Amino acid sequence: MPLLSTILWIPIAAAVVLALVPRSAATAIKSLGFLAAVVTFFLSLLILPQFADKAGFQLVERVAWIPQWGIQYALGVDGISLWLVLLTTLLTPVVFLSSWNAIHKHPKEYVIAMLVMESAMIGAFLALDLVLFYVFFELMLLPMYLVIGVWGGARRVYAAIKFFLFTIAGSLLMLLGIIYLGFVNFHQTGIPTFNITDLYGVTLPSNVQTLLFFAFALAFAIKVPVFPFHTWLPDAHVEAPTGGSIILAGVMLKMGTYGFLRMVLPFFPQASAKYASWLLTLSVIGIVYGALVAWVQPDMKKLVAYSSVSHLGFCVLGIFAMNQASIEGSILQMVNHGLSTGALFLLVGVIYERRHTRLLADYGGLAHTMPVYATLFIIAMLSSVGLPGLNGFIGEFLILAGTFQAHPVYATIAATGVILAAIYLLWLVQRVFFGPVTNEENKSVPEIAWNEVAALVPLVVLMVWIGVHPNTFLKKMTPSVQQLLAQVRTEGQGKALLADKTAGAAEVGR
Repeated sequence: MPLLSTILWIPIAAAVVLALVPRSAATAIKSLGFLAAVVTFFLSLLILPQFADKAGFQLVERVAWIPQWGIQYALGVDGISLWLVLLTTLLTPVVFLSSWNAIHKHPKEYVIAMLVMESAMIGAFLALDLVLFYVFFELMLLPMYLVIGVWGGARRVYAAIKFFLFTIAGSLLMLLGIIYLGFVNFHQTGIPTFNITDLYGVTLPSNVQTLLFFAFALAFAIKVPVFPFHTWLPDAHVEAPTGGSIILAGVMLKMGTYGFLRMVLPFFPQASAKYASWLLTLSVIGIVYGALVAWVQPDMKKLVAYSSVSHLGFCVLGIFAMNQASIEGSILQMVNHGLSTGALFLLVGVIYERRHTRLLADYGGLAHTMPVYATLFIIAMLSSVGLPGLNGFIGEFLILAGTFQAHPVYATIAATGVILAAIYLLWLVQRVFFGPVTNEENKSVPEIAWNEVAALVPLVVLMVWIGVHPNTFLKKMTPSVQQLLAQVRTEGQGKALLADKTAGAAEVGR
């Protein structure tokens, strides 16, 4: 069975079926969407027993798509993409379950949009062909645009358009870079291909490599988002419905960090080394800036949104520190962020559905009336803070330890982000849950519902599991990270040598 294709296309197949179901059958539509997402998740778990702890792509599937251009339908998974695929398939049923009673307007279209988005995100993580990757990378924009624009808050149209314009602008530059890489490879080898691993060997002059580096890096920096390209994210998060925020923070933002690892570092090793300090500087600014701005937010959802800017700065920091510990920590932190921040957005959505306000000033003493909700919120908060024994600690520790080996100043400044995260998240919990019940409406808030608890339980279990036994996850990614680093160093040295020879020959010619 072509396992990866099955996982990829089940959500879209379910979306096609649901398109034929009458809108009046809202419960059946939600049930079928949830069932398709659950089936996709359990099928994705079948990757684990077949995945060997070794480098290189596994479970590879290849079919000629546009053979005259060398474009293939090519899928594969390695240690860098494995856990991101599983994170995607886990969070989609969590979204359906948590928003079961929250989506009343156009539920059919909402479920279809979420299923199409799931397939697009899985496809981007599995694609081994650059053109195929770009198709999936762009495909996920449309359903997210609709999710924000149709089911979002009062300023949803503004937020949706801003999200779309930011992301499409960066990715169009990447498309030009993809086409250029394919043509350069054809001129050097005579073989038309957009296969990612084949294009790793393309030799580029230093100035061209620099231009392409910025074309790709800009697209992924906007997607993360890296400071100062982050301004679309708080608006998108605040206006998006809860399910949209969970998917956006949990998975979609990881397309940027994944792109840095899969393409920017191995395609442009010289430029990556040359401009790593730029990305390190921006990531550290993002860590501190995001934390400080989160600290002063009066709105719970906006606070969590700015915390995403800060936490994803750690992921970029680990990638461009470019050593084993920092990159493994970065990949693990991508998963950790999806679990903890996804849970926080879910929990903010729970209380918003009951009180229709997210302002901290409207709450106080909720631990007295919603003890189960308060317990789950505090666990997710401690995970995000990086409490030892929970998942966030492992990722941040590896990133900071790895960064400190190569760039101690950057690591030291970034460590302040951990302290600031504890300040603003503990401040949030103290204002919302403890002290006297300051508002009469807070005395009668219904406790968290069974479907919302069921959505949170797997996230909490994984927070503890990763925190206690991180090697379950790290051992799968270690060989791929080692291969990536060896490839970057080898290609960087080889291309630098060739560039020097070319420059020397040109000087002799002059």
